[in-house]
Amino acid sequence: MSATKSAGERRDASPGPVDPAGGTPAAGTPVFRRIARYTQVGRLSGLYLWVAVIVFFAIEIPETFLTQTTVQGIIGNQAVTVIVATGALIALTSGCFDLSVGQNLGMSAVFLGWFSVNAHLSPGIAIVLTLLIGAAVGAVNAILVVVIGIDSFIVTLGMSSVLFAITQIVSDQHYIGPLPKALQDFTNWQQWGLSGYDYYAIACAIICWMVLEHTAAGRRSAATGANKAAARLVGIATGRHQAIGLIACATLAGFAGILVAGKVGTISPTIGPEYLLPAYAACFLSATQLKPGRFNVWGMVLALFLLGTGATGLQLLGGQGWVGDMFTGVALIIAVGFAVVTQRRRKSA
Repeated sequence: MSATKSAGERRDASPGPVDPAGGTPAAGTPVFRRIARYTQVGRLSGLYLWVAVIVFFAIEIPETFLTQTTVQGIIGNQAVTVIVATGALIALTSGCFDLSVGQNLGMSAVFLGWFSVNAHLSPGIAIVLTLLIGAAVGAVNAILVVVIGIDSFIVTLGMSSVLFAITQIVSDQHYIGPLPKALQDFTNWQQWGLSGYDYYAIACAIICWMVLEHTAAGRRSAATGANKAAARLVGIATGRHQAIGLIACATLAGFAGILVAGKVGTISPTIGPEYLLPAYAACFLSATQLKPGRFNVWGMVLALFLLGTGATGLQLLGGQGWVGDMFTGVALIIAVGFAVVTQRRRKSA
């Protein structure tokens, strides 16, 4: 009798059906449903917020916000940042920071202008040499981080100052330009209402997504970033993946510099650093969207357009020029804070 009662009590105390494969509550239990619902809402919160921001500004300033010019401006303003953020995301996936991407972009733009205007090289050779310089910066970062073992945060922070000095030397602290028409045409050609740099950004995002999500190399890179020691134990060449991530990041920064130079036509020696904060804000926001806990390309793209829409709307609403930087900075703090809180909850669950 007591044995039967005990068994009954145990059955009543059971949390619900058990998944035979893993011994965890099955998908039909209330607990599982609540967790699934929370995760689904959380991973799409950026999309809901973006829609809410669009609706708000559409109601407040329809005459200036709901225009083709505004839409094209938001897309065009984010295109170069998408490329920079794609490179930063590749490095972050492998567990490395590259804080030199902004200044690398600026230096590459200045070098492209110098090759074209001062050295009178052909556009094709100028572009190739600029890409090689960007990649060389990544190679130096990789040697210092992977071979010597210095923390990537420190290496790339110092490299940013070095690149700024090189930029000032090459430009002689003067504007360079105007660039030849062929270089400007490489960036500014139009098709279906979008510019060339928009299509380049889309291509970079798609290629990065395919590599990171659908190749063995991408999965090994993610494993390296998630737990380098464990990845090394299972035979992954973690150093190689981190080196590739840093070189790819720097090369994309160089490519972004080429696009910026072609877009504006005349290059300022101070261009570049303003792309750093939006790129990293988007990367960290991506870890809260679509695939929570993981840096992902489409979460990054969503975050960038959310930030771009908010900043543009606030400026059209009458905000000062600094309002975009403040909006991006606050978003970055909130994104990192949300990611930390979510991770703590998962560990304590």
